[in-house]
Amino acid sequence: MRFGRAAAPKSTQPGRHSEPRGWRNRILAVGAATLALPIAAGVAAPTAVAAPIQAPALRAPAGGFEDLMVPSAMGPIKVQVQWAARGGSAALYLLDGLRARGDRNAWSFETNALEQFKNDNITLVMPVGGESSFYTDWVSPSNTNGQKTTYKWETFLSKELPNFLANYGVSKTNNAVAGLSMGGSAALALAAYHRDQFKYAASYSGYLNISAPGMREAIRIAMLDAGRYNVDSMAAPWSPAWLRMDPFVFAPQLKGLPMYISAASGLPGQFDKPAGAVGLYNTGNAMALEALSLVNTRAFQARLKTLNIPAFFDFPASGTHSWKYWEGQLFNSRKGILDATGAW
Repeated sequence: MRFGRAAAPKSTQPGRHSEPRGWRNRILAVGAATLALPIAAGVAAPTAVAAPIQAPALRAPAGGFEDLMVPSAMGPIKVQVQWAARGGSAALYLLDGLRARGDRNAWSFETNALEQFKNDNITLVMPVGGESSFYTDWVSPSNTNGQKTTYKWETFLSKELPNFLANYGVSKTNNAVAGLSMGGSAALALAAYHRDQFKYAASYSGYLNISAPGMREAIRIAMLDAGRYNVDSMAAPWSPAWLRMDPFVFAPQLKGLPMYISAASGLPGQFDKPAGAVGLYNTGNAMALEALSLVNTRAFQARLKTLNIPAFFDFPASGTHSWKYWEGQLFNSRKGILDATGAW
């Protein structure tokens, strides 16, 4: 198989958001407990053997949108790319949520991210797939859904993908990373452990205190609901690998990194207009998810304060766990992204 550009996928109807549904009551029971503040030492990164990288064609013309197929230890991974408007080398990695789809990254169709950055000298990098992965390197394939290949997303995003994109002229050291929910905590983790790669990180409605009481079981329920993935295959309970994923734990490694971090109240806002029983059910789930994110994010804010690490926090008075709110948060962090990468 030849790797490089791939044909664009057929259009599909977008869903409301990419987050778990049907576990609101369990989440609400967990929320208050997440203010507990675990402390742990840093842990060395897991390693994985990377697949050989085949050099693609020369850099695409400035601007434009492409789908690429990138070799990895997990097999070929589709990556959607909007090239920098004037051929610049900076890049913004946009990470998806727990229900990441296998055909498109939701930033490309649930939001106006492409429009927001189309005139900027920065390449948008949107990896496809990784449902329930937290974009980390797992210890084994999930044994509850017959997964054949072990997730190695940190290896892909920090080694295989930047090496591949370098052949198109994209910098391996002048990047920003942003994500929502699952992708929010992952964005901070990638920036913390790969400071040579990322100059800026943004988390929207992320879960930033995942070792707090009850959080692991909340994540277990969510992952089973989103693809029947087993959290124990990702990392053993409170093991070094688990603690390494927790922004509350690795917070000291974020010192000196420009950050934008947000979570709304969970109260319905301007984009919440549920219709019928299904609409009410989905809005209820989105409210519970955002409320849990808010408690996590407030705990993380307190943690950074004790460490004297500055970050920009935004806590809107209304808004649920859904895409139109994250679209607005991306716009609010756009200036910081472009300033950090010099990509105006």
